[in-house]
Amino acid sequence: MPELTTITLTAADFTVDGTVSLYSGSVDFEAGVDCDLVVDGDLGTVRFAGSVRVSGSIDALPGTRIKAGGGIEAGTRIKASESIEAGGGIKAGGGIEAGESIKAGGGIKAGWGIEAGWSIEAGWSIKAGGGIEAGESIKAGTYIEAGWGIEAGGGITAGESIEAGWGIEAGGRIEAGESIEAGWSILGGLAVTCQTTLAVGCRIVAGAATWKAVLAPEDTRITCGRLESGTVAHGELHETGLTTSEDEEN
Repeated sequence: MPELTTITLTAADFTVDGTVSLYSGSVDFEAGVDCDLVVDGDLGTVRFAGSVRVSGSIDALPGTRIKAGGGIEAGTRIKASESIEAGGGIKAGGGIEAGESIKAGGGIKAGWGIEAGWSIEAGWSIKAGGGIEAGESIKAGTYIEAGWGIEAGGGITAGESIEAGWGIEAGGRIEAGESIEAGWSILGGLAVTCQTTLAVGCRIVAGAATWKAVLAPEDTRITCGRLESGTVAHGELHETGLTTSEDEEN
C-alpha cells in the first residue's frame, strides 16, 4: 500500500477571527482527501466550517484545539494534545485521543480506544472497539459501548444503555436510561442506576468514593429493574421491577 501524502496546516492556512482561527486554505477536506493531516501547534482554537475527512490520520500538535462545524473522520487515528470538537460525529478507524476533552454533536466511534484527559461527550452514542477512558465524565445521549473497559474519573451517563466487555469504573455515578452490562465488575464511586436490567460477570460496588467524607444513603444505592447476574459486594440493592414490554425484550 503506497504511503499517504502528509498535509501540514500552518498559521498561513487560517484567518484569525477573535479567539478562533478559521480555516481558509485551498484543500477541500469536506469532500475527503487521501492524506495524513497535521495541524501545526500553538494555533489556539482552529475551526473548519464544514467537515474534515481524510483517509489517513489527523494530528493536532500541542497548543492547538481542533473544531469542525460538521464531522471529523479519519481512516486511522485522530489525536490532539488539546481538545477535539465536532458539530457532527467523530469517527476513526483506529483510536481517538485528546489531552483535554472530546465532544461531538453526533456520535463518537473508534475502531480502537477513545481516551480524553478531561471529558468525553456525545449527543448520540459513544462506541469503541477497545476501551473508553476519561479523566472526568463520560456522557452519551444514547448508548455507550466498549469492547474492553469503560473508566471515568467522574460519572458515566447514557440515555439508553452502557455495555463493556470488561469492567465499568467511575469516580462518581453510573447511570443508564435502560440497561447496564459488564463482562467483569462494576465499580461506582457513588450510586449505580439503570431502569431495566443490570448484568455483570463478577461483582457490583456502589459508594466506593474516597473523595467524599460522608456518603448519603442514596450514594451507595444500586437501583435497577432487575439484577440478572453478578454479586453485590458493596451497596444496597433496589430492584424496581420490569414492565411487561421490558421483560419480553430481556
